[in-house]
Amino acid sequence: MHIEAGVVDGAKTLRSYATAAGAAGVAAKLCDDDLKDNSATSFVARITVATALVFIFFGALPHYPVGVSEVHFILGTTLFLIFGIAPAALGLALGLLGQGALFVPGDLPHYFMTMTTLLVPLFGIGLLAKRIITPGTAYVDLTYRQALALSVAYQGGMVALAAFYGQGFGADNVGAMLIFGAAYAVVVAPIADLAVLAGAKAGRDLLDRTGLTHSRLHGPA
Repeated sequence: MHIEAGVVDGAKTLRSYATAAGAAGVAAKLCDDDLKDNSATSFVARITVATALVFIFFGALPHYPVGVSEVHFILGTTLFLIFGIAPAALGLALGLLGQGALFVPGDLPHYFMTMTTLLVPLFGIGLLAKRIITPGTAYVDLTYRQALALSVAYQGGMVALAAFYGQGFGADNVGAMLIFGAAYAVVVAPIADLAVLAGAKAGRDLLDRTGLTHSRLHGPA
């Protein structure tokens, strides 16, 4: 995910290594938790599909320069609901790395910063989901209001981290963030997330038979 030159450099780039390491540690714990409840085959399959989707989100879907960065269709909430939080985290990290290595190597110096902005909001919506979703509720049975809350929280967190990580809370940066966020967090991605959830609701039996989705998508944890 491209970040304009000068947003993050020097010591700020070094700081991103520490935040990414912390995110990687949380992801490792979530992977361990997932493997306690699911087979390794299912786990690897979900990571593989999530990674491929993230690669497509970055490379194939439309993206537009807005404010401090670019608007991409990074459907983190969709990945979380369909594949589970650990495969979603690894899919985001690996898909981002593949996109940078193959298509925009100039963005690789910002990889750890961008990884942080993708994963920390994902962990946040994992906590939010526990607060707003009744235990035992299948994700395909979420109300659109619940799904929208998760989507806006993820996209909003990602936009805020990307905008504020490098340049703080100055007036100019806040203005850029608001422009970016209006297009990204409130309009673009939530519509796409809701559309995918609607498709999952309609095709729940077919998705369940594939074995490529997290068990919580169609039933209780």
